[in-house]
Amino acid sequence: MQPTRCLLKGRSVWKGQYSARPSTYARYVHTAKANERAGPHIVPLPIMRPAPGEKVRPIKTQARAATILPNFVGLKFQVYNGKVYNEVEITEDMVGHKLGEFSPLPPAIVRNP
Repeated sequence: MQPTRCLLKGRSVWKGQYSARPSTYARYVHTAKANERAGPHIVPLPIMRPAPGEKVRPIKTQARAATILPNFVGLKFQVYNGKVYNEVEITEDMVGHKLGEFSPLPPAIVRNP
């Protein structure tokens, strides 16, 4: 037997010394803890309630992934669709959905090669 193989306990010299890799579960636990520390990703929206009798000014936003909350009912949002801002007035039926669901994207441009 070659001396290097004896030192490396049967492994090839090119592979190097054997090192134990962490198990898949250990990697998962580490990732879960890192995500736990990161916290939720919340986009603060400037929501101001108008005084009674005042006109409701629309809130411009590009956060299409923002979930509509119950306290948004009655407010107007201008949601960006990649080209223009579409105005959306929030009703009770929209609670729980995303803002982007009510602002359709512009049609895709089809080009001939």
